[in-house]
Amino acid sequence: MSGDEYEVEVPDLAEDDPMRAFLPASFGKKAKEADVAAQIGRSKRKIEIESVPTKPQEVAQEGGGRMGTQELAFKDYGSDSDDDSDSDQSDEDQYPVSHEMVLKIHSKAITTIAADPSGSRLITGSADCTLKIHDFPSMTPTTLRAFKSVDPTFDKGSDKTETHPINHIEFNPNAPGKFLCVSATAQGRVMSRDGDVLVEFKKGDMYLRDMNMTKGHISEITTGTWNPVDKNICITAGTDSTLRIWDINFKREQKHIMVHKSKSAGSAGRTRLTAVAWANQAQSDKNMLIAAALDGSLVMWSGDGPYSRPAAEIRDAHEPQTWTGGIDISSDGRMVVTRGGDNLIKLWDTRKFKSPVVTVSHPSTSDQYSVSNIRYSPNSSSIITGSATGHLHILNPGNLKAELVTPITSGSPLITVEWHAKLNQIFTGSANAEVHVLYNPDKSTGGAVSVMSRAPKKRHVDDDPNFTTDQSAGLSADTIITPGGIMTAGTSYSSRHPTVGLTASGRSRDPRRPHVPELTPFMKSQPDAKYINESIGLSSMRDEDPREALLKYQELAEKDPMFTNAWKHTQPVTQYREASDDEEQDGPEKKKLKR
Repeated sequence: MSGDEYEVEVPDLAEDDPMRAFLPASFGKKAKEADVAAQIGRSKRKIEIESVPTKPQEVAQEGGGRMGTQELAFKDYGSDSDDDSDSDQSDEDQYPVSHEMVLKIHSKAITTIAADPSGSRLITGSADCTLKIHDFPSMTPTTLRAFKSVDPTFDKGSDKTETHPINHIEFNPNAPGKFLCVSATAQGRVMSRDGDVLVEFKKGDMYLRDMNMTKGHISEITTGTWNPVDKNICITAGTDSTLRIWDINFKREQKHIMVHKSKSAGSAGRTRLTAVAWANQAQSDKNMLIAAALDGSLVMWSGDGPYSRPAAEIRDAHEPQTWTGGIDISSDGRMVVTRGGDNLIKLWDTRKFKSPVVTVSHPSTSDQYSVSNIRYSPNSSSIITGSATGHLHILNPGNLKAELVTPITSGSPLITVEWHAKLNQIFTGSANAEVHVLYNPDKSTGGAVSVMSRAPKKRHVDDDPNFTTDQSAGLSADTIITPGGIMTAGTSYSSRHPTVGLTASGRSRDPRRPHVPELTPFMKSQPDAKYINESIGLSSMRDEDPREALLKYQELAEKDPMFTNAWKHTQPVTQYREASDDEEQDGPEKKKLKR
């Protein structure tokens, strides 16, 4: 029978039979590969068609004359009509806005975004007083989260720690391992790309009237930037009407100070500096500093000095007492664009620094979010900024006309924007605590493109499901959805374990941990009680009642007297001298007074 052949009967199934889906196609373990095209396709932006306003916006020059009209260039993404298909395709090819990756890692508005020159690390700052550090090489489509959260003002050695919103962060272009962090305090900080504080600048004496005599800012710092040539030099702008240039190797005192003297009536010569930009000497024949102030002025200094007086100044560049939060200089150092709180965007020529070249109307958000910015593209071929309606505006750098207006977070103001040179990707931060990374798979490299090209990572049982999100479903992996039920936000690890871990300020959530009593301002100025008790003898007796301190030894003195212990044997019964009759009647003899 060994030579006999056996045949196995296989059921005959039709080609369209559903049972064929259950038949094995091959044997052995199958390698799960990522469908890159499908993952990138899911990240394609789906934008509804928006109508073009019937009434164009008027563009006025500084002298009151009308320069022309401007129409909002709303693009109809996702349109099926033949008329708009060609324009949509050209816009997607020209600007990296066809796809997006969304990061939801903060709890309050995003105020600033910075990516290192290599494009591998992204840091976001928020009004929740924290920095979130993201590493693109370690992220996958299902693990869009920050690997570290840092509070730059947190001090482990202090019992009482204050937290402050983040105003500005910026990587050093000549030393990518460091970035400048400006929070709402009087001290700027230089931090490593891992979130460690390397340098903390000195705070000035607030009781000195002459700002030239102070060694640091005496009030809140609004913004700052790096020297485009020297990796050790940075500048900070403060609300104390000063610009201070720092050498990070000498943190005890600023290297140079520029005091802006306001000429506004009733200002006593002081104002707040709201924005600063430093031109790149390698790309222009000038090294210049340009700053905007709350009194509406625009001031220019020579980047290499002297700093005693400005090289040029424009009074009433914007409306006084409005916050000009956005300012940037073109790559050739010839043009300057500013976005003011007076609902205007202005273009200036540094060679004729007297009046604006172009002025357009643009709704401002600086009254609510003072860190609203405006940026040139890496090659200065476009200008990008946000709006109060949540749209991204890409403007022409010559006439400031809108070339593309696309919604990012509709209904929520778009606060900060950045266009990365190497990645060719646009980062946006909104008031709804969302970070959007816009990219084009054909034009962009690295960053979000590399993240969406990786295979989804298997979620570990200990991973926080709040940070492990499936983009296709938009829900965490272990979320249970009940038909007709209400979805709750109690799926995060911290909500399920309220007593485990640390808070945002670094304190333990464990209620059994001893509570540190809050110190009043008076107690902060007093010496430590523990130090006094250890260094000064019997210092604790000052807090006791003398009578109570003596009476607590009464029982011990009766049982075991210290000084009369020997009389127990010689005189067990206390004997007193008998008083005479005269003493009983007249009392004890009084001492004679000396005359």
